[in-house]
Amino acid sequence: MGAHVSRDDFEWTYTEEPHASRRKEILAKYPQIKKLFGYDPNFKWVVFGMMSLQFISWFFLWDKSWPVILIFAYCFGGVINHSLMLAIHEISHNLAFGHSRPLANRLLGIFVNLPIGLPFAVSFKGYHLEHHRYQGDEKLDTDIPTLLEAKLFCTTLGKFFWVMLQPLFYVFRPVVTYPKKPTLWEFINVVIQMSFNTFVVQYFGWKIMVYMVVGSLMAMGLHPVAGHFISEHYMFRKGFETYSYYGPLNFITFNVGYHNEHHDFPAVPGSKLPEVKRIAPEYYDNLPQHHSWSRVLYDFVMDPDIGPYARIKRKHKGLDS
Repeated sequence: MGAHVSRDDFEWTYTEEPHASRRKEILAKYPQIKKLFGYDPNFKWVVFGMMSLQFISWFFLWDKSWPVILIFAYCFGGVINHSLMLAIHEISHNLAFGHSRPLANRLLGIFVNLPIGLPFAVSFKGYHLEHHRYQGDEKLDTDIPTLLEAKLFCTTLGKFFWVMLQPLFYVFRPVVTYPKKPTLWEFINVVIQMSFNTFVVQYFGWKIMVYMVVGSLMAMGLHPVAGHFISEHYMFRKGFETYSYYGPLNFITFNVGYHNEHHDFPAVPGSKLPEVKRIAPEYYDNLPQHHSWSRVLYDFVMDPDIGPYARIKRKHKGLDS
């Protein structure tokens, strides 16, 4: 089974999350960062280009063997779909058309969701914005593993399987730990996605349907681009709860690696986050940081000091109804 993790509980803190106070301090010193707020007018064209590549690939793969389908799903289709998931992350912050056009952002999110195969764009926004607002909250931040996950996957082998199963935890954890009443827009998201999936099966066949969905799941698990799930908030150094990644995969993931910068300034599009770091380097250069998501995955599995317990948590302050 390998080494057992050295922790038997999460890292509890009674201080506020660090991003709001740092944002205030940075803006007082560098008010020009406010000029970066808004949206990226080129974002939608980049997304349309990625989706076009994905759709074109279906014409070349629909009649290929299953091994070829699965290899391309892992190496190509899954990577594009993971990038599209991160595009939906950008859209959840209204960074495609700006805060003045919420409907346009929402509709684009549902459209970008189509090649991924699993309807999540609308639900993701609600949970993700609470992750920003209530980072570390034991109830409201569903990015944090459950106690059951931490207890079950507490060895080297266990952590390996936990990484592989990450997509399932991301899908079902919020539903179990913090269920919300479904909204009309979530229903619309599901209906549109299922209709599109039916179209794909009818005109391209089940192989392409598997290529879509399995590629999405594989690229969320034991895959280099999925390293950001762990690199962002798992405590690789005691007392630090958010980490940036400054490596080449930012190029295809809308700079999600600039995660300290993103949490400090969620109103800044991913394309402009490097500029935040350039303007205020003294706030970011000395923070613990990552340069390889593959190394993050390796260290998470092999290092007994890191595991599902290695998260900073805060007691929920809300009132029980």
